[in-house]
Amino acid sequence: MTDSLAAAQKTSRTIAANIETVMHGQGPAVRKLLTAFASGGHVLLEDYPGTGKTTLAKTLARSINAGFKRVQFTPDLLPSDILGVSIFNQRDQSFEFRSGPIFTNILLADEINRASPRTQSALLEAMGEGQVSVEGDRRDLESLFFVIATQNPVEFRGTYPLPEAQMDRFALQFSLGYVSAAEEVAVLSAQEKSHPLDRAAAVVAKDDVLALKRAVTEVRISDELKRYIVDLVSATRSASGVSLGASPRASLSLMKVAQASALFDGSEFVTPEHVQQMAVPVIAHRMVMDPQARFSGVTARGVVEELLKKLKVPA
Repeated sequence: MTDSLAAAQKTSRTIAANIETVMHGQGPAVRKLLTAFASGGHVLLEDYPGTGKTTLAKTLARSINAGFKRVQFTPDLLPSDILGVSIFNQRDQSFEFRSGPIFTNILLADEINRASPRTQSALLEAMGEGQVSVEGDRRDLESLFFVIATQNPVEFRGTYPLPEAQMDRFALQFSLGYVSAAEEVAVLSAQEKSHPLDRAAAVVAKDDVLALKRAVTEVRISDELKRYIVDLVSATRSASGVSLGASPRASLSLMKVAQASALFDGSEFVTPEHVQQMAVPVIAHRMVMDPQARFSGVTARGVVEELLKKLKVPA
């Protein structure tokens, strides 16, 4: 293993260990979060209230000493509340741009489906291109920019479902879920006198994180595995019960996330297992199911899992 890959693996594991001192029993979720983070993608967390979504985002930001902003999405939130606005300065007789919370390293978009489609779309350019257009001017975001969006799966009153174009911008969608009873007791003990988040400190520098992101691109992936990824994603477009399959952006995300997952394991190359582990959280949320199939109990997750069983795995 090269020195740069070894250093990057150490960085990712150091961050994961630090997050797990706060997030008890969430090892798989922490791994998914960091693979998306290292691969340059964004994450959509769909889970019940109180499972630790906000705490996870805050702990990641503190672990790398990065800028963190949280935006509570509401029906009356405007795009300018996220991007920023120009204010007239009477003393200088000129307009002065006041940057919005999107100009940060880690942005928590809390309950993103409560905002109007117009406001949701304000994130599209930022997530896809690392820039925003405000009042005709292009403004670049931080080189380290990561969006963690959340939505509540049980409350639909006053919400606006995310459009397909926005769902496609998220590299992964997953849930934290409830921890075991023993781990929940450990959570109570940890927070008996103070919150462990208060004691969380930076364990790596921002330069280490940027080096980690660069190292992900050095992880080798064979042409056979690239074809396997493309075949898997393409198969969703003709699968029974699917009205809209995953786009080529899903293939690209799956490749990058698989590379990050391999790095996390200390491997210099991607294996079929790395692709299979990440296929569902990368692909399923991008698919639109036919209403009839949905009523029959067919899910996007189930379709992807079935395709994984059917497709021939590269040797």
